[in-house]
Amino acid sequence: MDVGQLDLELVVFGVGALLLAGLAAIKTSHRLGTPVLLLFVGLGVLIGEGGLGVAFDDAQLTAQAGTLFLAVILWDGGFTTSLSEIRPVAAPAAVLATVGVLVSVAVTSLLVWVVLDVDVRTALILGAVASSTDAAATFVVLRNLPILRRIRTTLEAESGMNDPPVIVLVSVIVSDAWGQTSPLAMLGMAAYQLVVGALAGIAIAWLGVRLLRVSALPASGLYPLGTVAIGMIAFAGAGQLSASGLLAAYVAGVVVGNAKLPHARTTQGFCESLAWLAQIGLFTMLGLLASPSRLPEAVLTAVIVGAALTFVARPMSVAVCLVPFRVSLREQVFIAWGGLRGAVPIVLASLTMSAGVPGATHIFDVVFLLVIIFTLIQGPTLPLVARATGVRERTPLIHVTFESAPLENVDMTVVQLSIPRGSRLHGVAISELRLPHPVAMPMVIREGQVLVPGRWTVLRAGDDLVVTTPPELVPRVERRLRDVDRWGRLARWHRAEAQRHSG
Repeated sequence: MDVGQLDLELVVFGVGALLLAGLAAIKTSHRLGTPVLLLFVGLGVLIGEGGLGVAFDDAQLTAQAGTLFLAVILWDGGFTTSLSEIRPVAAPAAVLATVGVLVSVAVTSLLVWVVLDVDVRTALILGAVASSTDAAATFVVLRNLPILRRIRTTLEAESGMNDPPVIVLVSVIVSDAWGQTSPLAMLGMAAYQLVVGALAGIAIAWLGVRLLRVSALPASGLYPLGTVAIGMIAFAGAGQLSASGLLAAYVAGVVVGNAKLPHARTTQGFCESLAWLAQIGLFTMLGLLASPSRLPEAVLTAVIVGAALTFVARPMSVAVCLVPFRVSLREQVFIAWGGLRGAVPIVLASLTMSAGVPGATHIFDVVFLLVIIFTLIQGPTLPLVARATGVRERTPLIHVTFESAPLENVDMTVVQLSIPRGSRLHGVAISELRLPHPVAMPMVIREGQVLVPGRWTVLRAGDDLVVTTPPELVPRVERRLRDVDRWGRLARWHRAEAQRHSG
């Protein structure tokens, strides 16, 4: 057999086995309540030199591939974020991602410099690398917790925006420009990356959405490819402008995810699969780069740096940033505890290795252990902290998801949805939905049977509904069905009460 062919088959076999192992890790994580990133990292360590003996020490490849994987994760996080949820928390999240990061870096670096008696450069690297919250960990952990949406969205938006300041700071510290670049210049670079990255993401996403809307693609499976292409162009385009590609990917995901494109459910499923693939690849690769034989020497330093960040620097930065927004002390406590670390700090630590900074290997080991130890502490305790601080969601989460597609040769759109268990759509008659004219529900699929419903047909959990509506009424129809899903027959009264109190 040809050697090249054998190598290719081994690679394909290895990737397939890794994916299956990753899927098993996800299932195990949900059953044990362990953050999934830890199992992926453990999988990488098991495959690496301390386990099966696979040698991997390419820090530069890790930094480059890790950044790309993070862009995919941020794209999916933005794609599944509602613009109506993120708008009210955009200001506090932006302050946390900028001022909050600077406060965390300053306080952590100072404590590390004093307690560990290291040089200023090493203290700044450890403070900067560890201070950025991680989008992958935040999206995965918080979206499985029933917490208030504004709290969850604040933490998600912060994790999506706080990478550029830290990346600029770490890049300057580990480069030859260390000692030559003023703090004001670094702030200017970070501001440029944030502003231009966000604008590039918005502009590219806006153009991409317009292109997809005028392109009548012949197959539904092409729309997910088109949307992912928009994210790729946003990431790379912002990078070509020396701006933040990660922020551009996140912002572009928010714009595209709220654009009501055809076959939204198919696209969302595709993006979610890509995000899981990126997480499996990212955390496994980071585990591969770690060397178990070196880690014991870094335990004490990791605990000291992590404690300084988690118990001193992070609470101080949250208080400084959120007091002006009149966020309650209880909510500040949860936001401080919910600042999860994950792939971003480890990827940034790999930058120090690829740059050849003295002591970079030890810095990587410290950050690697810091993430593992404090994820084990913070992740499992978040539900308890949420309950103690009163940020648990008091009303059922929105259950229904929608799939919409235009009908050919007529100015109508088909909206499809399923009624899951626990939805208050169960037991509601079609006439009680009070859908606007000329919206119709021509079909209900129940237990594999197609029903032609009447006005008094009662909906049940497990039903698949088909609704036809003019395109301009799609948002109104979806809003009405979400209200009934959340509040049942009293949805109109609850909506009026919410509007009265918000007014």
